[in-house]
Amino acid sequence: MPLPEKRSTPSRHLPSLPDAMLVEPLSPRPTEQKSPLILSRDVFELSMADLNGGDETQGYRKVRLIAEDVQGMDVLTNFHGMDMTRDKLCSLIRKWQTLIEAQVDVRTTDGYVLRVFCIGFTKKQANQLASSTCYAQSGQVRNIRKKMFDIITESAKCDLKELVQKFVSSPESISVEIEKAANSIFPLQNVFIRKVKVLKKPKFDLTKLMEIHGDNGAEDTGAALDKVAAETTVPVLKGSGGRL
Repeated sequence: MPLPEKRSTPSRHLPSLPDAMLVEPLSPRPTEQKSPLILSRDVFELSMADLNGGDETQGYRKVRLIAEDVQGMDVLTNFHGMDMTRDKLCSLIRKWQTLIEAQVDVRTTDGYVLRVFCIGFTKKQANQLASSTCYAQSGQVRNIRKKMFDIITESAKCDLKELVQKFVSSPESISVEIEKAANSIFPLQNVFIRKVKVLKKPKFDLTKLMEIHGDNGAEDTGAALDKVAAETTVPVLKGSGGRL
């Protein structure tokens, strides 16, 4: 009995965040039966640990990518949102401290509108006892929340690619700035960009999408040969006609 013919599956190309990898959609369906129009609306969810080659220190971060364009057997994706795992959030919430949250809508220079959620917790002073509390007053909470608004809004004055790099950097550059700015009001710890939603996108532009992906799909033509360096680094083999 002849074996059934093996069907090919399109490969997904991720934007140049960290390393690229193949991913599957959130609701797996027979990919070979999809038209390019349907496939271009798929959303993929990945862990930053998988994107960074197995770095478990960022395993709590979930990134959502949406398929923007289909080129033959290649699916080009773009940033669609970000979230944290529930177990990470639960591990941060403890007694005798104040939880401070803020959310702000920002617009990037290339026309994307994002809703950014930030979370942080108060920290005990160095001279406090282990059994003492570190609750912040309502006025201090308002001032810290305003600092979060200002820093996130200022950080979003760039394109989407650069802003996502700030979100997924380790340590997060935005969180470090918030901790430094709030230190004069009340010391903070465990400050994170908890969630990011994409509210509005500009009109689809294939040229900008290819710029986000960089040269992922370009052919590798190799590097130019330096004859002087090759003669000094490669040992000359003895023998007749170049043979051993």
